[in-house]
Amino acid sequence: MRSWNAPTVPSLPGDGPVPALWDTATASFVTTRPVDGAATLYVCGITPYDATHLGHASTYLAFDSLVRVWRDAGLRVTYAQNTTDVDDPLLERATATGVDWRALAASQTDLFRSDMEHLAVVPPEHYVAVTDVVGDVADAVAGLIDSGVAYRVETPGSEAGDDVYFDVRGAERDTSWHLGLESRYDAPTMARFFAERGGDPDRAGKRDPLDPLLWRAARADEPSWPSSVGPGRPGWHIECTVIAEQHLGATATVAGGGSDLVFPHHEMSTAHATSITGEPSARQWAHSGMVAYQGEKMSKSLGNLVKVSELVSAGRDARAVRLAITAHHWRSDWEWLDDDLADAEARLERWTAWAHGVGPQEAGAGTTPLLALLRAALADDLDTPRAIRAVDDHVAAGRPATAVDVDAVAALLGIDLRR
Repeated sequence: MRSWNAPTVPSLPGDGPVPALWDTATASFVTTRPVDGAATLYVCGITPYDATHLGHASTYLAFDSLVRVWRDAGLRVTYAQNTTDVDDPLLERATATGVDWRALAASQTDLFRSDMEHLAVVPPEHYVAVTDVVGDVADAVAGLIDSGVAYRVETPGSEAGDDVYFDVRGAERDTSWHLGLESRYDAPTMARFFAERGGDPDRAGKRDPLDPLLWRAARADEPSWPSSVGPGRPGWHIECTVIAEQHLGATATVAGGGSDLVFPHHEMSTAHATSITGEPSARQWAHSGMVAYQGEKMSKSLGNLVKVSELVSAGRDARAVRLAITAHHWRSDWEWLDDDLADAEARLERWTAWAHGVGPQEAGAGTTPLLALLRAALADDLDTPRAIRAVDDHVAAGRPATAVDVDAVAALLGIDLRR
């Protein structure tokens, strides 16, 4: 599946440092660990039925910062992202609105691409629809059944076979993975989140309440595909495992997403990966904070959404939207306030006026004090608020802009001041 158009990212003099990020699994700051000058990133994508609110945007901007910093460090970066274009919420929205589920997924995926272009997000090299890997997912599920860590559960109402579940206790017994390895959650927290986030702890026939669905056998009036485990469609978690392994190898440098994916999604994804390849799916796990609006977490279920597309359609500058979001630390939970965008627009106006005084770049121009400050801030857990303050201070002090400075703001913060 095609990705979206890439923004222009200027080259900067020298190389920046390899960044350190907070690692969920170890609860510590860890310098990212590329191998032989190459770094790989997997970020969980959207379920395309109502894209893209600022919570989504905050997550993808966080990992866009990581991609930019890695590339500035001279690393070869390979980035993969999925879109879950067949899933229960999408099917439910399609039914409720009377729209074919394929058309809904296609239209919302196109809107997401447009939003990412407006926000100057560097696209993944591999942007993969779940519907394009159904056969591969089924083959992975078949392998898990053969290895004894997946099993069938009798499924009344399905004439096409039975659902398939992952055996978490079997995986704990037979592999190096165990519950809590990535999330560090205790049992009551896992039970609560599993029930709240798409799990079915009370499903009859399961071996353990936390066993996740791998394959949903075909039902009437639902999309399904023929496969090596019978007609049906993927459950959740396993699709990310398969896509990441196909495009990034057994273990990514970093895997990430919003903090609401820590459990069960990422916990189970790495469980599946360890059972399939013998290796965890990532060396490091990174999770962005949640964005609230009007006192509640911004979410599709609550409907309290501020959407990138609607802000842009109303004539707001997408660069200011990016600035407003990245003024908050990527790991923090924060609330979008109606004044945030106006403040960012005023900042953008100051920065643009400063940048317009720049002359042509001199041949062989080297690192500037501002570039050094930006690199130091972003190498420290992608601290975009600190980087933004560095530009603010530079502008407020009346220091002239150099071409390298303006390029640095574009390359590292994603804000093109030459427009």
